[in-house]
Amino acid sequence: MTEPSELSFEQARTELDEVVRRLEDGSTTLEEALALWERGEALHRRCAEILGAAEERLRALRPDGAGDS
Repeated sequence: MTEPSELSFEQARTELDEVVRRLEDGSTTLEEALALWERGEALHRRCAEILGAAEERLRALRPDGAGDS
């Protein structure tokens, strides 16, 4: 299994969608559900990290900080 830190945003999001689907269908054991939850948390952090970096890049492109909140 690939480490979340090595996944692109699209790969992490796709896998996160699959984790959520599996958790929602209720067909896993408690141990499997816990492992899926942990994986989902790691994938969520990866997606948030990539989105945060993209936001920083966009902020840097705005002249004089225009658009800062």
